[in-house]
Amino acid sequence: MTQKILITGASGGFGKLTVKTLIGRGHYVAAAMRDINGKNKAVANELGKAGAKIIDLDITNDQSVINGVNKAIADLGGLDVLINNAGVGTLGMQEFFTTSDYQRLFDVNVFGVQRMNRAVAPYFRKNRKGLIIYTSSLLGRIALPFYGPYQSSKWALEAMAENYRVELSSFGIENCIVEPGGYPTTFMENLLKPTDNSQTTSYGDFMKFPEQMFGNFENVLKSNPQQNPQRVADAIADLIEKPYGEKAFRTTVDFLGMGDHVQKYNEHLEQVMTGLYTNFGINGLLTVKK
Repeated sequence: MTQKILITGASGGFGKLTVKTLIGRGHYVAAAMRDINGKNKAVANELGKAGAKIIDLDITNDQSVINGVNKAIADLGGLDVLINNAGVGTLGMQEFFTTSDYQRLFDVNVFGVQRMNRAVAPYFRKNRKGLIIYTSSLLGRIALPFYGPYQSSKWALEAMAENYRVELSSFGIENCIVEPGGYPTTFMENLLKPTDNSQTTSYGDFMKFPEQMFGNFENVLKSNPQQNPQRVADAIADLIEKPYGEKAFRTTVDFLGMGDHVQKYNEHLEQVMTGLYTNFGINGLLTVKK
């Protein structure tokens, strides 16, 4: 069934691919991004020609989010799906990220999602139906060195999605998390680095590890073409097209092996959650009301 979809972070990476994939499958898409008349003018024109409704939206600004969501609903003639895709990554020693660095990161990866959900949830509740998708990461489930702030934000995002899942299920609203592994996209080219490097010498040769580890991972991606970002876009589209009420809460998308381990972790957590909610007599909240 054709869906009306709003996606953030549509200017590159998974976002741009997902917009094109959804349009190719016959869906109506509002592609949200910042600076559509400046830095992102070319990609906005490209996606507009492909059939997307272009929405000038800054998820770090409350009024911009409200205006952008209202415009998307007007342009699409309604809304069925919100994809919270916008995000930024980090690379570096966690100690050297200042609180301002963390605030900048969380303003996009966490607070930006909260702004979008607060703008869209009332519309979905009124209609007693809707789907919210969160682009998380395998690093939202496990911790690897040198990506600390990013992981913190994605762990927070996962907790946010967990709560929206149970607080909105009675209103017919589905919530789903997509957890990609690492992929060769523009996301990898725009990682935030720590701004305080005053103590770098105290780490000695250990300071070389972040860039070395990242370089090794880039080589792994180059030698594994199956780790194609199009597969993430396809997974998101497949999730949207699954029957109402039958979507998995978490979907891992990784072809380097780490996703298999996280999938087992997710399955175990789902069993734990079901047991806890059953003990509390609220297990019905884990299932969306049709």
